[in-house]
Amino acid sequence: MAKKSISDSFTNSLLKTGEVAQYCHTSIMQVHRWIKSGDLKAFQTPRGHRRITIEEFKKFLEKHNIPISEEIHSKAKKTRILIADDDDTLVRAISDMLQKKYNNIECKTAYDGYETLIKAGDFKPDLIILDIKMPKIDGLEVCRRLRENNTFFSGIRILAITAHAEAYDRATVLNAGADDYLLKPFKMSVLLEQIEKLIKNEYQ
Repeated sequence: MAKKSISDSFTNSLLKTGEVAQYCHTSIMQVHRWIKSGDLKAFQTPRGHRRITIEEFKKFLEKHNIPISEEIHSKAKKTRILIADDDDTLVRAISDMLQKKYNNIECKTAYDGYETLIKAGDFKPDLIILDIKMPKIDGLEVCRRLRENNTFFSGIRILAITAHAEAYDRATVLNAGADDYLLKPFKMSVLLEQIEKLIKNEYQ
């Protein structure tokens, strides 16, 4: 069976200034000038790095009549998913399932709350599958911090998962900023339904 696409819409795929410079056959310094002048829209990660979304880069190319390669079109269609759970077996199972089922998925993983926040800043996923009970920083605090920075993380959807319904009930988790809630153990088919619903809503 052929793999299918979660969405044909643009995701927030990111480019580094060096990648933009290489594509446009110019220097990184010139890219920074474009950004400073507002000609090319970019944002700054928590670590201070400049990143440009594929969508903004395409606008820049179209504005300056620069040909858009098939590679840019292809990269723009990737849906980015961050899987955050301290259960390595579950993380790998979800990642393998998604990448086998869909042809436009890029997955990253994180194993504690602190790593999840760092990866969210660098990777800027469309969706985070987030375990609520994790080491270092729990999932509730991860949700709160992501939602507090609404400008940077406004497009991210969060699917919270937990095996601790008494400590982390649905209302508490959703109030912290999650978009949906799923109890462990769950069937992979149910997880897929939740993922597709959240990704679809992102592009409506």
